[in-house]
Amino acid sequence: MTALAPEALEGTVSIGIRTSRGWALALTSVASLMVALDALVVTTALSTIRVHLHASIESLEWTVNAYNLSFAVFLMTGAALGDRWGRRRLFVIGIALFTAASAACALSSSVDWLIAARAVQGIGAAMVMPLAMALLSAAFPAERRPWAFGIFSSITGVAVLGGPLIGGAVTQGLAWQWIFWLNVPLGAALIPLVLRRIPPSAGTGGALDPLGLVLSIGGALGLVWGLVRGNSSGWGSAQVVGSLAGGLVLGAAFVAWEARARHPLLSLRLFRSRGFSAGNASAFLMYAALYGTVFFMAQYLQAGLGYGPLGAGLRLAPWTATLFVIAPASGGLVHRFGVRPLIAAGLAGQAAGMGWLALVVHAGLPYPDLIAPMVLAGAGISVAMPAAQTGVMGAVAPREAGQASAAFNMLRQLGGVFGIAVLVAVFAAGGGYGSSRTFAHGFAAALGAAAALSLAGAFAGLAIPSRRTQTAPAEPVTAPVPASSGAAGGR
Repeated sequence: MTALAPEALEGTVSIGIRTSRGWALALTSVASLMVALDALVVTTALSTIRVHLHASIESLEWTVNAYNLSFAVFLMTGAALGDRWGRRRLFVIGIALFTAASAACALSSSVDWLIAARAVQGIGAAMVMPLAMALLSAAFPAERRPWAFGIFSSITGVAVLGGPLIGGAVTQGLAWQWIFWLNVPLGAALIPLVLRRIPPSAGTGGALDPLGLVLSIGGALGLVWGLVRGNSSGWGSAQVVGSLAGGLVLGAAFVAWEARARHPLLSLRLFRSRGFSAGNASAFLMYAALYGTVFFMAQYLQAGLGYGPLGAGLRLAPWTATLFVIAPASGGLVHRFGVRPLIAAGLAGQAAGMGWLALVVHAGLPYPDLIAPMVLAGAGISVAMPAAQTGVMGAVAPREAGQASAAFNMLRQLGGVFGIAVLVAVFAAGGGYGSSRTFAHGFAAALGAAAALSLAGAFAGLAIPSRRTQTAPAEPVTAPVPASSGAAGGR
């Protein structure tokens, strides 16, 4: 057998590395697309679900928030389990759980069953998303990560904004249950491909933090429950005040425990980085405005302007289309300008677009009047979204990518829950479902709140260090992880 020349061998290895990275980017993006899609894919189906399952607005809110809440509060656990037992292994388990829960959603015969199944879906998603980002970060060298995260962000971003379009098309063309059935074959196809094409990735290892998990779940649930129940029970009621107070107390207890825990669920040391803290604050506010607006926009097009589910989804396309053009290129813009100006300018653009919408929406508004502000808001989020991810992930060492990714995604999902709860409260104070006029009035007020959240996110982005790119801190010197440890066992 003829031996390969060193140059030929080096070329073969280089092609293999590029192929492996391509598979990692493709599979992590598709899996993340699937779970990000389900965050808001139900929005254009809400009107149909409300009729078919006799759901109240509070139940509709929980249909979205049950997923987002369980997604958020289990993210740190998903990342910790991945670091302990292997990121690829937990990534696959998360896909399997998400797929099974999707089937349960499709089989729901009541809104309570649907909400419960959506909560389980969120737990599966909590394993998929942070580990997808950690696996992607491990697959690419530091200088190529902005490009990879730009592609990744454009795909997951299209899922968030394209969810209503897909949900509307499926709901009108088939039935609302099919927005969940479609996940089943996709999840079943992903599992063997991930096991074959993505190499195992070790994290930091270490023990778990069950008390931290309980405190984080209790704190988040208390705050969200109080926000959701405020309108129906009264903001001064014992239930709402007690829930919000309990959430704040448990949240403070979580922070205090994590500061002294031997193996914290979330290392508070990460927040000493101004880039990490400010990037996460911007992301929280960015997704609060985005999720809250998407929750109502599809309903406005139906209840306020009279379109069907598919028509409403199609008319959101100007908002979504910007992600195809702008988000993939923003990775290169990060290298050129840095993350701070992109986040600040992008969220200022989203605030301007949403503020513009708040001034013009009314019952019977001609659809063309919505296009320009939707494009402006979409362009803003398309610039800010990849920059925020790159800034947060670039502020930590590679071995901390799992925790950093989980923290980013946890705050992103909690931002979505917070945004929907706040915008629903604003909407209910001045509007309702009684007529297209009352719906439009409440929606305009909610859009004003979304613009304020976006503007706050832009100001938070200005706190990011002024430098052209984020440089990860040097990794601490640690002993090698034994081959027998769970962290290396993601096969």
